[in-house]
Formats: sequence, structure tokens, C-alpha cells
Amino acid sequence: MAATSAPVGSMRGELCDLFRSALTVSYPNSAVDPAIAACNNAKNGDYQCNNAMALFGKLKGTEGAPKAPRDVANAILTALPANDLVAETSLAGPGFINIRLKKEYLASRISHMLTGGLASWAPKGYTGKKVVIDFSSPNVAKEMHVGHLRSTIIGDTLCRVFEYCGADVLRLNHVGDWGTQFGMLIEHMADARRKRVEAGGEDKDLDEDVSDLQELYRAAKKRFDEEEEFKTRAREAVTRLQSGDATSLASWQRICAASRREFEAIYTRLGVTLTERGESFYNPMLKDVVDGLKEAGVATIDDGATCVFVEGQTVPLIVQKSDGGFGYASTDMAALKHRLNDEKADWIIYVTDVGQSQHFDMVFAAARKAGWLVEGGPKVSHVGFGLVLGEDGKRFRTRSGDLVRLVELLDEAKSRCAATIRERRVEAGEEVVEAEVEEAASAMGYGAVKYADLKNHRSTNYKFSFDEMLNLKGNTAVYLLYAHARIAGIVRKADKDVYALAKDTPVVLDHPKELELALHLCKFPEALEDAIEELAPNRVTDYLYDLSEKFNSFYVDCRVLGSEQEGPRLLLAEATACVMRKCFELLGIKPLYRI
Repeated sequence: MAATSAPVGSMRGELCDLFRSALTVSYPNSAVDPAIAACNNAKNGDYQCNNAMALFGKLKGTEGAPKAPRDVANAILTALPANDLVAETSLAGPGFINIRLKKEYLASRISHMLTGGLASWAPKGYTGKKVVIDFSSPNVAKEMHVGHLRSTIIGDTLCRVFEYCGADVLRLNHVGDWGTQFGMLIEHMADARRKRVEAGGEDKDLDEDVSDLQELYRAAKKRFDEEEEFKTRAREAVTRLQSGDATSLASWQRICAASRREFEAIYTRLGVTLTERGESFYNPMLKDVVDGLKEAGVATIDDGATCVFVEGQTVPLIVQKSDGGFGYASTDMAALKHRLNDEKADWIIYVTDVGQSQHFDMVFAAARKAGWLVEGGPKVSHVGFGLVLGEDGKRFRTRSGDLVRLVELLDEAKSRCAATIRERRVEAGEEVVEAEVEEAASAMGYGAVKYADLKNHRSTNYKFSFDEMLNLKGNTAVYLLYAHARIAGIVRKADKDVYALAKDTPVVLDHPKELELALHLCKFPEALEDAIEELAPNRVTDYLYDLSEKFNSFYVDCRVLGSEQEGPRLLLAEATACVMRKCFELLGIKPLYRI
């Protein structure tokens, strides 16, 4: 093998370290970070260092300043340390430094990955960091709908990426389990119980009381809107609940438990795990948080309400209403303080729709004003996402105008995939084993729904189309799962222990397509660095689709089975499958080995 120790982190990171050293030697007082990027045109090189022009401008007019950006570039190259990465460099334009990597370095990197695993390719700098990610957050007594899909799978993917990087991730589900709506639900349940007793039924809690939360909510809301007497009783029920009345709390807990069961069924299907910590968890903290903001002079009374005025906003953050009640802002401030002080978070990330961007900007600004967030301390980020649209370009709803239930959407995706798999197996003359069809349809259907969402930049709206997401061609999970299964089939037909082979067979990159595939494989850590930097899961989907395309191009030009280079090319095939599986894992998609 060309190297004796496994490379760690990304190639871009290693190049940054090299050029940082060169910049320090050539221009010790420049205090600039290396600007390394992939070359747009592969003919010029693999990477590019773009420091020369900016550094020339910075040094202009100083004693001994270089005469042109190319002089800066040449000085950087002269100071570049000896290394095992760079095969050659060249200058382009006014001072771009093009960098070509050594084939031996790329081959060694892939060999080490196959023998030592993908852990060494995880982006550096996150091991041991506490990252709190707040996502999904459905409301109790309401079914999860397609709008919750985006928060749930974007948040889950971000969690998986940080976990792969070694971070200590706390996956929080900030469910809406407290508030005025519970008064009407509790009172409607009490009325239903009274009617049952009057009709000769049992005077006790029954499962049927909370068996259909959607109907319970609809019926209670209709009465709340139409019956003044019921509305009054519902408000009184809220007061009793908030005062700790045992009967009210018991009804509330039953509603929450029923909702939790429904949520968990969805999360299990999606392969998502969360720690529930709803609004009620922070309820006992609200008064102390608001009092502390007032005592510090951060919050002031305005028109009877307790407000935090922050720079750049025309409206204040209301942390306590004029009637003494607390709202979302109060809860979010308490949650943020708890995550900073009790959870000791290094980075707190909120995954909600873009419509809440201003709210979180104000919460973060209020926390800075209070001194909770300081320069160089823990980070906070809001990950906003756009709407899910129907094929008509309007908000995705049922024909009756309701939001699409998430459980129905998942059922439909799975059903369509099962039909396709059965059809293809019959056409191929293969036995249709229903257990296998069930497993493959679940992986493919749920994966298709996730991928169709995640491949779009999170801030954009996207059109939901079963036909598009289940297409066997193009940038879909279905296409990629078939692509992985084909690669697994190639390795299977070789009938060799590829990992034993990797221990004594070098990766060979003599063909241009072998080199192109190897380079892209080795850029996997950079896709994750970009995904973290931008908090954008589509960086992973983009990389995965490009990897599949590059493998296809390699496979067309480079025969694997039965060729003289079968061994080294099998290693490239398995390396591709290995990285694809990691991408699937990060996206929450189950890979398939046979379809």
C-alpha cells in the first residue's frame, strides 16, 4: 500500500492544512485561511487554491508587496510542504493554483476505508460536542400530516450526520402538549362520559374516549366555536388543568398517551427516534424565566404585556401576555435557557417551517440581549423549510381541503412499490414471496417519500408526486436502491470475500473512469462538511446521485467480472456500495441487496 496510516477527515481539509502551512511561511503576517475548492473543470485539476488575488489586494501598498497575484501564487507554491497528496500544481488566469492529487493517495485512501471502515472519513471537529436538535414537534390530539414530514426527516438526517461525526446528539420532540385547546378536549370528554352514564353506560374512563383523536378534536372545536356555554366551560377547564386539578390532569394524560401511540407508530415506520420533551415540561419554568428577564432589564412592560424589544425588529417578543398568560415565546425562551444551562449544548438547532424564521430570530436576539448567548459560546440555528405542494402547485391537501394525513401517504407509497415489485418479479419469471415483497416495498416506499423531500434544498417549496418519486429512472430513491442492488449483485456473482481481498490487493486507478470514481468516493467527507455547514441534507442526496452516475459510467467502460483487473475493480465496486449504504443510512433509507 502507498501509505501506512489511514487518512482522517476530508481531502479538502488535508489540503487546507498544507496550504495553511504554505501561507504562514510565505506571508506570515497575512492571517488568512486557505481557500480550497473543487475545480469546476476536471481538465484543470481536482482542486483549486484561490487565495492569491485576495492576498495580493491585501498586501498592495505595503513594503515589499508582490507585483502581481501570480507572484503571490508562486510564493505559496514554493512554501508548500512535501506531502503524499499532491501530484502536480499549475497556475491559471491571474493566480488560481490548480491541484492534481496523486493516484496512489486516492487508492490508499479507498483501501484504508475498506479495511478499516468509514469511521475515519467522518468530518473532524464534532466528537464529543453536544448538539441539541429540536424537530418534528406535532401537536397532541391532532394527527401528523404531510407538513410534519419535512421537519421529521430533515431533523432526523441532520441528527444522523452529526452522530456519524461523533457528536453527542439529543433528538428532542417539542410536542404541543399544553395550552388552551386542552380545555375544550377535556370538557368534551367529560360531556361524553356524562351522556354515557345517563344512557346506562359505565361511569369510568374508556379507551373509546380517545380512540379517534382527530374526531375528538373536530367535535370539541366545533362546539367551542358555536356554543358560548361550552366555550366558557372549556376556558374554566384550562384554568383547572393549569392549577393542577387531578381529574383534569388525568384526562390530559390520557389524551397525550393516545397521541404518543399514534406518533410512535409513524416514527417506527420512518425509522426515527426522538426524546419527547413537550411544552408542558417547560411550564414550571416560565414564571422564573420571565421574572429573570424583567429583573435584568431585558424585558419591559408595554401596554400591559411583558416584552423584549430587539434591534432590527418592529414588533417585540411578548414573553407574558397582558392577562398574565404565557405563550410560545415564553416556552421557547425557557426551552433555550434549559438547553444551554442544563443540557450544556454546544449547538442548538430548530427545524421548523420558514414561516417561523422571524420568531426564532427574535428568540435568539432576546437570548443575546439577556447574555445567555455570547460571542464564542454555544451556537443556535433555525433550519427553515418550505411547503409541500400538490401537483397543481398549491398547498398539498385532500380533495376535501384537509391536510394530507402522513399515515395515508406512507401507505400509498408502500402499496405502489409492492405492486411494481410483484409485477417485475412475475415478468422476470421469479417467485413472488410476499414477505420479501413487504420488506422491499416498505424500504422503497418510505425511502422514496424521504428522498423526494430531502433532495430539494430545504428552504424551497416542492411538489409532491408519487409518479415522480417512484420513477425507476432519474434522481429518485427507487433508482438509487436498484443501483445499489445491481452493485451488490456484481459483488455477489464474483463469489469472493471482498474485504479479505482488500487486505492484500491494491486499488488500481489506471483507467480515467476508475480515477474519476475514486476521486468522487473520496469526496464523501466533504459532502458531509457542506451538509453541516449549510444544515442542508440535499448535499448528501446530491453526492449520492452523482456517485451512482459515476459508477455507471465506470461500469460501462471498465469490465469488472472476468477482466484482468477483476480484483481491484471489485474493490471499487464494493467501496461504492459501502459509501452508498452510508448515504442511505444518513438519509434514513434502508438499502436493498435484491429487489
